[in-house]
Amino acid sequence: MPRPMDLPEIFVLRHGETEWNHAHRMQGGLDSALTAKGRAQADAMGAALAAAGVRGQSHGLLSSPQGRALHTAQIANRHLGADITPDARLSEITMGAWSGLTRDQIDARWPGPADESFIEFYARAPGGESFESLWDRCGAVLAALARPTVIVTHGFTSRFLRTRALGMSLADLDVLPGGQGVVFHIHQGRHETLG
Repeated sequence: MPRPMDLPEIFVLRHGETEWNHAHRMQGGLDSALTAKGRAQADAMGAALAAAGVRGQSHGLLSSPQGRALHTAQIANRHLGADITPDARLSEITMGAWSGLTRDQIDARWPGPADESFIEFYARAPGGESFESLWDRCGAVLAALARPTVIVTHGFTSRFLRTRALGMSLADLDVLPGGQGVVFHIHQGRHETLG
């Protein structure tokens, strides 16, 4: 795994809003379509990348193969003209028994402590992917990067990827901001948002 300063420049995008995001359903390894807002977010992220000088000739474009991420990449790529390379290692963390359920349904069947953080919530998903597995997947993606790259992925995978790219640990997962419709830029050990 390269040191943070040795990584090429990366831009990390979470997919645009989906129907299940809007309904507060856990997607994980499942999928749902982008909403109109999600498609607009994807277009805006592509425009922000183009304004930052990102072009298909100079930057790679990796995407999770899950529909919501791949559709986001395709829309954003209208501004870039890159070749999109699907990479299964960028898929979202799986949620096991919680996949497809709303937070209310989960809380009714698997109540957690009142002060539970969102990180702790994901960690206890019955039958879900382990944090160590996702951490290793993200490390493998980063170790394989050979040039500046745009990465289109998912909320939790984005958090793991960015945390690892900055040389932080699993204990630091709650440090970085999240959000949809945001382009995260990591270069020479620094983390910032575009737009």
